[in-house]
This record gives sequence, C-alpha cells and structure tokens, in this order.
Amino acid sequence: MKSQPFLTDIKTLRERARQHLENGAVTPGYKADRETVIKLLNEALASEIVCVLRYKRHHFMATGLNAQSVAQEFLQHAAEEQTHADQIARRIVQIGGEPDFSPEGLVTRSHTEYVAGVTLIGMIEEDLIAERIGIDSYREMIGYLANDDSTTRRLLEEILTMEEEHAEDLVSLLTELGS
Repeated sequence: MKSQPFLTDIKTLRERARQHLENGAVTPGYKADRETVIKLLNEALASEIVCVLRYKRHHFMATGLNAQSVAQEFLQHAAEEQTHADQIARRIVQIGGEPDFSPEGLVTRSHTEYVAGVTLIGMIEEDLIAERIGIDSYREMIGYLANDDSTTRRLLEEILTMEEEHAEDLVSLLTELGS
C-alpha cells in the first residue's frame, strides 16, 4: 500500500498552477513528449484532410444505378472527417502546437493516400482501404499515448470509433453492390 495521499495537497496544486502560465492547458502533470504528440497529430490532421478531399471527389464523381445513395454516404463521411480534422487541429493548439494545414507536403504527411477510384466499387474500396489505414494508425497512436496524455487519447479513441463505423458502412455498401 502507498503511504502517500492519492491527491496532491491543495496548496501545492495552487502553487503549481501559478507557474508557467504561458503553457496554458499543459501543466507539469502532462507526461507525453509534446513535440512527438504534435507531430503525430499533424500527421492525423493531414490524413483527415486527404480523406475529406477523396470523399468529396467520390461524392461528385459517383455515377450509376446505385450512385445517389452511395454519393450521400460519401458526403456524410466527408463531413465527419472534416469534424475530425477540426478536433485534431483544436487539440494541437491546446497543447501548444500549430496545426499544419499547408497543402505543400500534405500527401507525404498523411498516412492515407489520395486514390481517385474510377468505378463506384473502386471508390468504395479506396475509401475502405483508407479507413483501415486510419484504424491501425489511430490504434497505434492511442497505444503510444497510454496514460501520458489522456485527453488526446480519448479524442483519438472517439475518432477511431467513427473510423470503424465508416469501414463497416463501406463493407455494407460493397456487399449491397455485390462486390
């Protein structure tokens, strides 16, 4: 059994809070390597932006008998990926970084690729591949963060849940289309 109290005493908490105000939300209790976390988050941001662009293209390029419902699914996924990008950018700022929205190098920072897809099935498959890459990437980032940055970990866990739902949606579309 530990002999120390579970919580830091109030006086110490108050004293620590007055130090390094310029660090905002990043207190001495933050255990992760901020530079590494910011790099990972900027890679995730680039990946989400690439996904938004790919889904938007697929939305507008979808043609064929089942195209309307699939195009709507693409549009919904694009909006959700944009929300993820916004959440990640906000977190980067919270931990003292700068979100990298530069189009220069976007695809090299991204874990996913921008593959246009020619047919409706091809578009769905490319989006599914990207979602599977995202799922593995987010799992690895979550594992890296562990308890060192629980706020970022929880954000990534929420995004991971949505990426898994996207993958499930895409598999269902492929099944419906007989692929």
